[in-house]
Amino acid sequence: MARYTQSSIERLKQTVDMVAIVSKRTDLRRVGSRHVGLCPFHDERTPSFSVDAERGLYHCFGCQRGGDAFSFVMETEGLDFATALEQLAQDARVELEREREDPREEERRSRRERLLALLDRTAGFYASYLWKAADAAPAREYLLGRGLSEEVLRDFRVGYAPEAWERVTESARSSGFSDEELLGAGLAQRSRRGGLIDRFRERTTFPLADARGRVLGFGARAMRDEQGAKYLNTAEGELYHKGRLLFGIDKARQAIAKAGRVVVVEGYTDVLALHGAGIAETVAIMGTALTREQLSELARAVGEDGTVHLALDADRSGREAMMRAAGMARERGISLRVVAMPEGVDPADLVAEGGEEAVAARLAGSQSVVEFSVEQVLAKADLDSYEGRDRALVEARGLIASTPPRSATRDHLVRSVADRLDVPASYVVGDQPAVRGAAPSHRPAPSERGTAPVAVAPGAGSLEAERVFLALCMGAGQLGREHLERLEPSHFSSDLTRRARDHLLAHFDDPLAGLSGCDPPLGELVAGVVVQADSEGAPEEGVLGMTFLALELRRIEREARRARQEGDRKRQRELAADRQRVRRDMDTVMGQVT
Repeated sequence: MARYTQSSIERLKQTVDMVAIVSKRTDLRRVGSRHVGLCPFHDERTPSFSVDAERGLYHCFGCQRGGDAFSFVMETEGLDFATALEQLAQDARVELEREREDPREEERRSRRERLLALLDRTAGFYASYLWKAADAAPAREYLLGRGLSEEVLRDFRVGYAPEAWERVTESARSSGFSDEELLGAGLAQRSRRGGLIDRFRERTTFPLADARGRVLGFGARAMRDEQGAKYLNTAEGELYHKGRLLFGIDKARQAIAKAGRVVVVEGYTDVLALHGAGIAETVAIMGTALTREQLSELARAVGEDGTVHLALDADRSGREAMMRAAGMARERGISLRVVAMPEGVDPADLVAEGGEEAVAARLAGSQSVVEFSVEQVLAKADLDSYEGRDRALVEARGLIASTPPRSATRDHLVRSVADRLDVPASYVVGDQPAVRGAAPSHRPAPSERGTAPVAVAPGAGSLEAERVFLALCMGAGQLGREHLERLEPSHFSSDLTRRARDHLLAHFDDPLAGLSGCDPPLGELVAGVVVQADSEGAPEEGVLGMTFLALELRRIEREARRARQEGDRKRQRELAADRQRVRRDMDTVMGQVT
């Protein structure tokens, strides 16, 4: 950070118009010697915010926030002191005087300022070329075809790099910039012959700026498949460091401070689309990994009470990146939420399909990182097999372990996982060890049922009960068919056993008919059911009835867990009555059997 003389800082403080600065955030009216209005730092209906224009100070009698022009800009725009100081000086056209510098430091500063000037000049050229040049028409069509408005594209200075090999290079030289400066700014590179050529050619360009709007580099999108990499960035160098920048932070910081949140996406067009939809508190990380430097920038912008919303891809690498980000956020005390996106749909697509309302709905339904990750595990789990349920349980248990013990979040997640995998809650919190690896190699023969317990994977109880009931139905003739018809989708904890029931009911007289080799799991299950039905013969009517009631009781318990989770007391009472009814029926059947 440059060190400025105290006298020039004081001169700036006396020059800035405090009322004008604050009026950008809240409406003020004069009352005596002061100006009052609604506080921009907290919600209120009665004005408690006061500005002393003469002394350049502000104070809120509601939330007790107060300070001078520097602190106001820092808090409302998410800037550090040095950046706020330089921003105010630039707006007020006051030159800040530097304290005596080391000659080498002065040389470095002078070089940096020239590189920044070169990059800003080039951004202006690219932006102008996009809208004026005939050969930029495909780029204009692409951008406008994505639903991006010309107003937003111009505001972000999106541009186009012409096809010519040395257009930027020769223009910069004619304006007095050296080859070494062109290389330092990342705008040129060495050709095979040793000369300089433009780094970006025949690409749509996106200026990559810091929080003050100073262009430090470019991201450039190819317009043809044969151009190589789809996106090409400025090479890491003196000014540009990808892991430190957030695309759009200069345009978004005021909206972020006002909204108390920031929406983080991956790509340039996502930012442009959301800004066009009125969600101006959006920035992009230009990749899937949120770095510590970027998180620090977000923390400054959003403030201590704000929230960071991640709207990134939901694949495994994306989930892992979000978990790492969650760990870093916890260290800094930052509130982090995940916005679940439809698979294969990015924010720009969502805006194009549903407008601002579609994005707002996704933001309103944001979740903690752990909640989102657990849901993803369950959504992608193979619930048709013991092994799949076991793997999901182990993965979900590891995620839940990262939540605070005896918290509402952990209780909610435990209930959710237990319900979806149809296992006791103790399995989820780890009181009962899961069997890792393959499913049990031995299933109990009919004569062994009811004797010593067999070690099976968590969730196997439901699958086994459903499979056994299907076999009993197939061995019971017309009575079995009637029981199959009584079954509803909610009686099954697995899509596979649900599909097996549908197949057996449709082919009751010839259950092996209609099986296709394209669905091996279904064929294997149906064949096993038929073999067991043939080997055991017709069951007693009471056994069939008792097994059905056991499935009915499992269904009620699953629905009851969901009702408790959702706080639906009316449904809980209904299910409690159903539970008592089933237990009475079970007692009746048990009496008949014995």
